[in-house]
Amino acid sequence: MRGWLPLTLGLLAVVIGAVWTVQGLGYVSGSVMTDKKIWAVIGPLVTAAGLVVIWLGLRSRRR
Repeated sequence: MRGWLPLTLGLLAVVIGAVWTVQGLGYVSGSVMTDKKIWAVIGPLVTAAGLVVIWLGLRSRRR
């Protein structure tokens, strides 16, 4: 069961980062984050962090 928590948290971060990115770019409406360029910057950073966490989780599972 080693590595499941990082994989889950990493996947969650990737999804949240992607949503924040498209909201910041204005593709998803109905939020206070819509068309705010700061979320178009924060979103990819969160997505990248999530990918790193997924990679670390996969490495820990192989050992």
